[in-house]
Amino acid sequence: MSNKKGLLDFHIEFDDEDLKNLFEPFNPPKNLSDKSTAYPVILAHGFARPDYLIDSVFSTLNLSIYDFSFVADRFHYFKGIASHLKKHGYIVYHSRVSWAADVETRSKDLANEVKRILEETGKEKVHIIGHSMGGLDARYMIVNENMAEKVFSLTTIGTPHLGSVIADFVIDNGADKFLGLVGNFMNLGGVKSLTTAECVYFNKYARDAEARNDVVYQVYYSHKAIDEIFMGFQAAAKYIEAEVGKTDGLVSVQSQKWCESLISVQKSKQIEQRKFPIEADHFDQIGWWNLNEFHKAGWWNLSALHEKNKHEEIIKNFYLQIVEDVYKLV
Repeated sequence: MSNKKGLLDFHIEFDDEDLKNLFEPFNPPKNLSDKSTAYPVILAHGFARPDYLIDSVFSTLNLSIYDFSFVADRFHYFKGIASHLKKHGYIVYHSRVSWAADVETRSKDLANEVKRILEETGKEKVHIIGHSMGGLDARYMIVNENMAEKVFSLTTIGTPHLGSVIADFVIDNGADKFLGLVGNFMNLGGVKSLTTAECVYFNKYARDAEARNDVVYQVYYSHKAIDEIFMGFQAAAKYIEAEVGKTDGLVSVQSQKWCESLISVQKSKQIEQRKFPIEADHFDQIGWWNLNEFHKAGWWNLSALHEKNKHEEIIKNFYLQIVEDVYKLV
C-alpha cells in the first residue's frame, strides 16, 4: 500500500516510489558509444565549497552512485552540469578535495582522485575543468605530483592564477594568527595559498615544466557590474576593482587570465584566453543564477523563473561546448 504525503500547502501529493525516484542515479542514453571510449571529464571544485556538508553526507554514506541524481546534481557546487554532460554521453566525475586546505594538500587529494578515476575507467588520461582554486589545484598537481602524462587538458574558469588581493588583505590583517589557532581543528591553509606572493612564486617555479609538458591549457575569465554581483561578494568586489580592476566578485579578470604563453628553453606554449559567454560573477560561472534574486524564481514569478532557467541552460551548454572542443583535440 502506498503512503501519500502532502507537499507544503499546495496539496500536491506523491508516492514513496516518486520520492525514491528523485535519488535514482542519472542514466545517459545508450546510443552514444563513440564517446564512451574517450577520456573522462573531472569537474574540480574551488575553495570552501558551499555544498560541502551535503556532499560529505553522500560520500560518508558511500552513496557515490547518487552523484548525478535529480537532487544531488541540482544542489551540487557545479549546479546541474554533470548530468547535462552525461546526458550527451560524456563520462563525468566530480572531484572531492579538502574543503579549505592549502594547495599542496588539495593537489594530492586531486591526484588520488585522478588515479582512482583512471583505474575505474581504464583510461590513460583525463580532461579537467577547474573552477576557482580548483584550477590551481590541478596546475599544482600536474607539476608537483608528476601527473602531466595523466592529464590531456586543463580548462580553468574564474581561477586566481596571479593570486587574490582579498587573500592578501585577509593575511595582512592578522588572519594568519586565526588560521594558526584553528589549525588544530581544520586546515584553512588555502587562504595563504591564494595570496599573490604564493601564486607569483608558483608561476615562476612551474613555468618551465608547464611549457614543456603536453597538457593543453586554456582559461576563461568574466566580470560583472558590482551592483549585480552576489551581495555577499560586493564588498570584496569593490576592493578588488579599486586595486586591480574588473572582477567576478572574488577574482580579478587580470588574475583569471593568467598569461598568454608559457616559454621555456626547449619549448613554448600558447594559453588560450577566452571570455565567458555572459557577464558572470563567481557563482554564475558554475550555474547558480543571481542569488540576490533567487528567492523570486518560482511559479508565482514566471518571468524570474524563465530568466533563471535560461541562465542555467546557457551555463550548462557552455560547459558542454568546452568538453566538445577539448574532445576534438584528442
